[in-house]
Amino acid sequence: MKQSLRAIKKEATASALSEAAFQLALEHGMDGFVVEDVVQRAGYSRRTFANHFSCKEEAVVMAGEHFHRMEEYFEMISQLPEDTTPLEVMYQFIKMQLTEEVLRRIYQILELSKIYPSLMPHTLTLLNRLQNGAKLMLSELFGDRYPAGYNHFLAGAVCAAIIPMLDGSVHVQLPGLPSGDKEESISFDEYIDSMFTYLRDGF
Repeated sequence: MKQSLRAIKKEATASALSEAAFQLALEHGMDGFVVEDVVQRAGYSRRTFANHFSCKEEAVVMAGEHFHRMEEYFEMISQLPEDTTPLEVMYQFIKMQLTEEVLRRIYQILELSKIYPSLMPHTLTLLNRLQNGAKLMLSELFGDRYPAGYNHFLAGAVCAAIIPMLDGSVHVQLPGLPSGDKEESISFDEYIDSMFTYLRDGF
């Protein structure tokens, strides 16, 4: 279903505000700016900011929500064979959503969250939105063809496996980011492929 013009404008406003907050956080740290700085940079009022975000922390984190719209994804997977499984659909979903830009943004947000713990609740919300988007997509595509809870389990398992890659618990070389000194790092594609191999074959 296509978005209305009003919804598109609302999303664009939120995106501009969150982008301004995110850039200010990178430039000055969370203690180096206030909401007034955000609205001045984005060109909106404090009232408009309050219509979209509860605080500057939420605005900063939501800059990581540059995911593809679900209608774009449905168009892509409509070209897959009819017997494609939910697991294979999730594989395509993750490959499409976790672009180099999205990975870099989420990584930067997680790094900021380590320094400024007030960001963490909003960071968890961001990751939860990715998971909920996956659940919605699976439910729309497969309905009740699989046991109750299957789509929730699959989306949860995949999204949970992504977090260690982003927070550095697992040494994965993310696209567009410096490699550092971790010689044992594997590539992003290798990590995703191995993760889905485990899900296909069992642990």
